[in-house]
Parts: sequence; structure tokens; C-alpha cells
Amino acid sequence: MGHAEYAKPGKPDILCASISVLVINTINSLEELAGETLQVDSDEETGFIRCVIESSLQEKSVFLMDSMVFGLQQLSKTYGEKYLTLKFEEV
Repeated sequence: MGHAEYAKPGKPDILCASISVLVINTINSLEELAGETLQVDSDEETGFIRCVIESSLQEKSVFLMDSMVFGLQQLSKTYGEKYLTLKFEEV
């Protein structure tokens, strides 16, 4: 949720773009490659993306999610938690 705000004003935000690519690609892969049924809400202006998976994840879907989390963790380590904070919540 939210934009990374890593870039200086008027410059492209490579961190925000990287996060978006990881998240959107994972959502698309869950739908197209794994056949998951999802409810997706987004707001480009605020940087909000919400994805609800409507059933238990298949093994390949868990792998896709793990890959996304790994990528996000690497970005957080590289650019710092000031710009990308990951929160895990069991539901």
C-alpha cells in the first residue's frame, strides 16, 4: 500500500516500479498460470493493491507467493525499510 517515494521529485521511481512489477506479475501468474480465482482492487494514484485469494493455495501458487516475498525482502534490504516495509499477518 502506498508509493515508495524513493526517487527525487521529477525523476522515475525505480523502487516503486520494481515493487509494482513483482506484485502485479505475481497476481497475473496466480490467475493465468496457477488458475487461482482472485479478487483484486487497486488504486494507481495511492499505490494501493489488494488481492484476495478465494480458496486454499495450490503448491505452485505458494511457490509464486514465496518468490514474490523473497523479491520484496531483497528490495527492502537493498533500499531500506524507510522505503519498503514488509508486514506479515496470519489470517
